[in-house]
Amino acid sequence: MRPFERFGAGRAARDLALLVYRLSRTWPNDERYGLTAQARRAAVSIGANLSEGVTRRGSRELRRFLDIARGSHGELQFLLWMAGDLGYIEATGRAELERQMARTGALLWNLYRNTADDADGV
Repeated sequence: MRPFERFGAGRAARDLALLVYRLSRTWPNDERYGLTAQARRAAVSIGANLSEGVTRRGSRELRRFLDIARGSHGELQFLLWMAGDLGYIEATGRAELERQMARTGALLWNLYRNTADDADGV
């Protein structure tokens, strides 16, 4: 098992990134280097930063990378909002994204909050 797979947030981040890749395949070609690329980068960044954080030494380092992952989650939230407003995401895809975004965000926050308690003693 990879270190980040021990956490529900890691699995949720992976599922979210895969969903963003799947849904963004249908976005217009003129967005390939714009909204599509940026949304995919932000989605991957969530899991990548979590993964890097859990392999570092100490909860202070983990907390720092979780903070970055949470920032990428916020960025992705805005990008998906824009894509939805532009009509790039159908209603079913939008509902699925909202569920996965909420799940991932909640798991990241819980992990961050629980790690924060330990960071002071490190």
